Amino acid sequence: MSDAPQPRYQRIKDYILSGIRDRHFLPGCKIPPELELARQFGVSRMTVNKAVRDLAEAGILLRFAGDGTYVAERKAESPLLDINNIAAEIEARGHLHTAQVMVLEAVPASEEVALRLSVRAGGLVYHSLIVHCEDEVPIQLEDRYVNPAFAPDYLRQDFRERTPNDYLMQSCPLTDIEHSVEAVLPGPAEQTLLGIAAAEPCLLVLRRTWSHKKLVSFARLTHPGLRYKLRSQTRVKK
Repeated sequence: MSDAPQPRYQRIKDYILSGIRDRHFLPGCKIPPELELARQFGVSRMTVNKAVRDLAEAGILLRFAGDGTYVAERKAESPLLDINNIAAEIEARGHLHTAQVMVLEAVPASEEVALRLSVRAGGLVYHSLIVHCEDEVPIQLEDRYVNPAFAPDYLRQDFRERTPNDYLMQSCPLTDIEHSVEAVLPGPAEQTLLGIAAAEPCLLVLRRTWSHKKLVSFARLTHPGLRYKLRSQTRVKK
């Protein structure tokens, strides 16, 4: 039995989404008028209107009466309660992920890091400092400490090609997560690495991860507040 034919409005949605993904329709730019799309696809304007309305409701397009429809400027977004790969999140938005590895080293654990990782102060831990970019714009500074006992090959990884999250999920699958979030102003290092002004607020996520009750890593994730948002969704039990 053959598949049911695709609704006409879905073809138009796919065309617009493909144009955004392939950067034919850039953020902030106007898409073709509804009448033009109706002629191009041989459909009624009502059909085009449904496709555009659906994408506007999803936050992908912005409609302005008397002016036209534009591709929305979308903030980077991450779910707060999950352990997600930032590279996969960026690619799912149709954008390019790149990473700049600023530091990758073994260091003695400071008092704070020892407390956060439940290791001995002064004992060696692995440290990475990575700037994650979306279409070459910095959106996250990942300052991570890892217990070498659970990720012995951490320093051998090329984190320009894979994220620490991806490596840790494969080497010691992460089962539990602890988050705290606060608004902060960036210090001089964050300003330089993220390319932001001293007065631009940031979202700081402090994250600890476990693998089967073993504390594996502690990370400070700093995001420019004007470029990033966190999302949380919880199912309410009835």
